[in-house]
Amino acid sequence: MSEVQRSGARGFPAFTARRGGRARGQSFWAAQWAGAVEDVWPEEGPLKKGRSFARTGRIGPITVSPGRVAAEMYGGEETYTTRLTLTVLDDDAWDLLWEKTADRPAEAEALLAGDLPEDLLEAVEDARVRMLPGYGDLDADCDCDGLDHPCPHATALAYQLSWLLDTDPWLLLLIRGRAAGEAVEELKSALLLRALADDEEENDPGETETEPATTAPTPDPGTYAAQRAAYARPATPLPDLPPLPEPPAAPEEPLTGIEADPLDRLAADAALRARELLAYAQGVGTAPPEPLDVWQDTVRLAATHPDPHVGERLRTGCGRPGEDLDRAAAAWRTGGRAALDVLERPWTPPEQQTARARTALATAWEADELPPVTVDGNHWTLTGRDLQLRLGRDGRWYPYRRRDDLWWPAGPPSTDPAEALADLTGLAGDGELL
Repeated sequence: MSEVQRSGARGFPAFTARRGGRARGQSFWAAQWAGAVEDVWPEEGPLKKGRSFARTGRIGPITVSPGRVAAEMYGGEETYTTRLTLTVLDDDAWDLLWEKTADRPAEAEALLAGDLPEDLLEAVEDARVRMLPGYGDLDADCDCDGLDHPCPHATALAYQLSWLLDTDPWLLLLIRGRAAGEAVEELKSALLLRALADDEEENDPGETETEPATTAPTPDPGTYAAQRAAYARPATPLPDLPPLPEPPAAPEEPLTGIEADPLDRLAADAALRARELLAYAQGVGTAPPEPLDVWQDTVRLAATHPDPHVGERLRTGCGRPGEDLDRAAAAWRTGGRAALDVLERPWTPPEQQTARARTALATAWEADELPPVTVDGNHWTLTGRDLQLRLGRDGRWYPYRRRDDLWWPAGPPSTDPAEALADLTGLAGDGELL
């Protein structure tokens, strides 16, 4: 039976988008993995693009199996299959590793307890086997036909594997050919062989001929502590299976004869109005929200009414260029009247608020990944990228993208500038990495 058949594969659900922050895993084994990958693939360009793509949420479920890590990548309208491959250790290499581990009681005890101790690296070095990727050992393959090798999809998958290692470092052993249960059983066998060998040495007549036959030495109770612990400890339980996906919603016919879309939009508009009133009640505003003026109500109707004929009539009769109404309606859909105010009324935030935003960006982003930003009042423009953040008077950050020399709303707002900037810089409009 092959090692792939014996060890099998494990699947993990896709990671959601991560807004800002570090792309490398934070635990010891995750950091060791990421550092080894960056040593094997030292070109900063693909690594930087991979760190950005890893955060976008466009990588599907990950499968980890002996010698292979694979996932689907969603790049705009295209889907790619990306694979990382590593060398699987043969049985002799594993036997030597467990022999060296048996020489280290503390590490052996930790492994039997279900932990992967940091000092296991010393046993790996003593056995001269590879646990972390090295030159000529790690390779990547992707359907994207990118010019870089590795492509950003491959480096992104490598970084997401470091996230998995944060919670399950035993995946390092699985990639090399041993599942956690197999590794523990093989270590137990190595400890048992070590104990039997020690017994034979103690019972060798050549070493005990000077001792009286009736006065055999009493073994130290602690001599075989690790071996006894190995067979007294219950088997390590397997991890829980990931939850099943939610069943698809069954189609429902409207019971009232009214289509659902208008009701959804009316409910969303009522929620925005309630939010404004609640903000005033909580002391955020100095006065309750005023009734909508004619332009604001026109924008609201254009943004929330599902009938395209209504939109055409509003464009014709609003007294402004149709493109103004389209942009205003797009803004309204992202945040109601507050978002419309951000589109049409620039302002200058207090210096303290601007300083806090700069600090948040510097804290959340690595120095070499923070895009250059030009600040003009409440407009934060990413230099040379046709991307912009606007700070609203409600304290939220609204993403914008330049289109035909005009700034258009590009998505929902966020209270965290680092989060909003990560959403804006993760992917360009065509799905390519920026």
